[in-house]
Amino acid sequence: MPDFNSATWRADSYGCNNQRQALLPVIEKHRNEVYGARINDVTALLGHPDEEELGEQSDKVYIYYITPGTQCGPGHPRSTQNRLLIRSGATGTVTELIIPVLSK
Repeated sequence: MPDFNSATWRADSYGCNNQRQALLPVIEKHRNEVYGARINDVTALLGHPDEEELGEQSDKVYIYYITPGTQCGPGHPRSTQNRLLIRSGATGTVTELIIPVLSK
């Protein structure tokens, strides 16, 4: 994604600096390119996820927080709002991309 600022995304750990929200439209624009991509390519672009869940049959869900919330507190407690979810299958390719709809 040539118009994506990876350094800004990576510097906004847990979305606590509120910098990732401005980058969501770029991800949305390139949504089709993300499907089928290798999860290693995604982490090369977005950095290590804020959280990771393991699903059935070696599925993984990478979670990136978009805006500040309870996850910015001590110990980074889980939050369920304003998260980019990227699911990869057992083969390591992206099978699902859930982009939050944020009000302005």
